[in-house]
Amino acid sequence: MTAPQNLTPYSLWQLTLYFLRLGALGFGGPVALVGFMHRDLVEERHWITEADYKEGLALAQIAPGPLAAQLAIYLGYVHYRILGATLAGLAFVLPSFLMVVALGMAYVSYGGLPWMQAVFYGVGAAVLGIMAIGAHKLSTKSIGKDKLLWVIFGVLAAVTIITQSEIAWLFIAAGLLVWVIRCKPTFGNKAMGLGLVPPVDAAQLAPVVLDPALLTQIGLFFAKAGTFVFGSGLAIVPFLYAGTVTEHHWLTDRQFVDAVAVAMITPGPVVITTAFIGYLVAGLPGAAMAAVATFLPCYLITIVSAPHFKKWGKNPSVIAFVDGITAAAIGAIAGSVVVIAQRSISDIPTALLAVGATALLWKFKKTPEPLLVIGAALIGLAVYPLVSH
Repeated sequence: MTAPQNLTPYSLWQLTLYFLRLGALGFGGPVALVGFMHRDLVEERHWITEADYKEGLALAQIAPGPLAAQLAIYLGYVHYRILGATLAGLAFVLPSFLMVVALGMAYVSYGGLPWMQAVFYGVGAAVLGIMAIGAHKLSTKSIGKDKLLWVIFGVLAAVTIITQSEIAWLFIAAGLLVWVIRCKPTFGNKAMGLGLVPPVDAAQLAPVVLDPALLTQIGLFFAKAGTFVFGSGLAIVPFLYAGTVTEHHWLTDRQFVDAVAVAMITPGPVVITTAFIGYLVAGLPGAAMAAVATFLPCYLITIVSAPHFKKWGKNPSVIAFVDGITAAAIGAIAGSVVVIAQRSISDIPTALLAVGATALLWKFKKTPEPLLVIGAALIGLAVYPLVSH
């Protein structure tokens, strides 16, 4: 795809540094992270076109695996192909991986982290503000005034809130609906093809793991999580609970809740909680195996699929299909804000924190998110002991 004249040139080193910084300071989960990428790379730096971003978001939504990490890999691929995708993905995941491993070491050494509940109490509520603003920006920028896309947005938001999960086939259905309405295809005509990504055999993309037996189990389980869980990270939590607590009995309920809390109080992709779980089960090798097994399938799927999205990106049928999926994805993201709010807002202080964070970011658009998260953590440490007794 030929870049427009107003696109700003950038080096692979600059892109890698950007994703390192986002991975180290990007709080708020996938909803906020995909919003940050749009704000930073499309709106402010002009490194990535709106069309490339929308294609990446659509691919990340319809393919299995963690949403934000897949989008980062795709955006790295746009101008620097496989090397860019590899470095962007590694840079994005590495900072949070190191953080959760350090927290895992502390957790194991000191027999749990009681202060984590207090920090999560504050951060979990304030992060909702970051997520809400991110969802608002994505919807206004990507959907615009298109009534059909807003209907799709509303339906997917409602479905996500009601079911508390993301239903993958609805994204594809949304893309097909917009394609049919806009392009009015004549079935049987060879020219009507969407030119979409050929199917990828997920089994071929799962990483090969070796003995010992426990590492093999960890690798296979988390490869399955990375290969078969769709969406913004919302769906992986029940999947991980079923596998790590109910099926394999690797963790207790308390440990699992703490693992999810670690994912929320650290920056970068929420799915990095798999590394924390891996550390609790089998130390540093377990953490590395869990992280690699979770992210490798989505990396391979993205780089295999990206050339086809690039090749057919100008096709009106593909544009219509991508617009539909993008509207559905943003609707699901907006719905997930409500779902997470139901879990994070438990009393008046957390409600005030969530509203205050949203108002602050709305009024002062340049407020640094890490500063907001630190402030919320301090409030949580001060308030939680008062409300927990």
